[in-house]
Amino acid sequence: MRVQMVDLRSQYDLIKSEVDQAIQEVIDTTAFINGPQVKEFSNALAAYTGAKYVINCGNGTDALQIAMMGLDFQPGQEVIVPAFTYVATAEVIALLGLKPVFIDVLPTTFELDNTQLESKISSRTAGIVPVHLYGQCSNMEAILEIARRYHIKVIEDTAQAIGAKYTFSDGTVRQAGTMGDVGTTSFFPSKNLGCYGDGGAMFTNDEKLAEKLHMIANHGQKKKYHHHIVGVNSRLDTLQAAILNVKLQHLDRYSASRNEVADKYDEAFAGHAHIKIPVRAANSTHAFHQYTVQLEGVDRDELKSYLAGKGVPTMVYYPLPLHQQEAYKNLGFVKGDFPVAESLCEKVLSLPIHTEMSADDQEYIISTIHSFFN
Repeated sequence: MRVQMVDLRSQYDLIKSEVDQAIQEVIDTTAFINGPQVKEFSNALAAYTGAKYVINCGNGTDALQIAMMGLDFQPGQEVIVPAFTYVATAEVIALLGLKPVFIDVLPTTFELDNTQLESKISSRTAGIVPVHLYGQCSNMEAILEIARRYHIKVIEDTAQAIGAKYTFSDGTVRQAGTMGDVGTTSFFPSKNLGCYGDGGAMFTNDEKLAEKLHMIANHGQKKKYHHHIVGVNSRLDTLQAAILNVKLQHLDRYSASRNEVADKYDEAFAGHAHIKIPVRAANSTHAFHQYTVQLEGVDRDELKSYLAGKGVPTMVYYPLPLHQQEAYKNLGFVKGDFPVAESLCEKVLSLPIHTEMSADDQEYIISTIHSFFN
């Protein structure tokens, strides 16, 4: 048998009629750029997340870049980012002439270690980018409190955690991406809310900032051919917005399905001598974009190869921390500077998880993993 890491085909088959109709409507109207479905999706996503404003753009990387441009980050300023995350988070910092300042992460929830934040702040610090890795929120209450004290902007990277909910100590509940100055997300096809190409969005509760972000994403113009600021060309096309309109209606079901898969994995591997199951943060729900375990006392490559031979795919997110990537070696960091991130890169393994996983497929995955150790 062949198990899928992400089964987009089965997901599509269940909503085929809705998606096909939405696509056909765009084709019939030929409003391929900035058609009515784009605004419709922005409004629907704002209502779903609780954000006052949603600004669509071309992809999640653009969302991060536009957010930093909108917050007026200037070349030479510093932005704090976890050392254990996807490269896009640091990439846009470097592209804008800013300096990425890496911070280690927690070995339990994989989020940035907020106890180290103040030691990373300098007079040049402009922002903090907490990454809600694998599907649950960082400790936003602690991060926001430090950011307020030092007058630093916060950009949430919620590409993997859309729909996750964070609970503050006073009982207030907010969705991932709606707590900082700007939240960003990606609609890459494999994401929890994914389109059939590239797409992204930004969230904010600040009206003036929302207007500026929208202008930057649209060549810096408020009125056509009148360019008030330097911008970029980054937009969500109408076909993708139409698809996302359909899939947003199913997002809660998708999240529930992913959690059911995660629960079964938890039960299967709880207390395993060589497998450490994910730690779920007490103050956040988990969207389980990935189900990522840590391996102890076992050769990860050997296990990965064994599973592949049995038709079970796995992935390593991520094999190298950012400070050890060739592109960022000029920053002067060396091995040992971020020990937790470095350790995780050697131990993590993500198992198949998706919205349409069958009980039989998951049981096969579980039994195959157990058979490696027996």
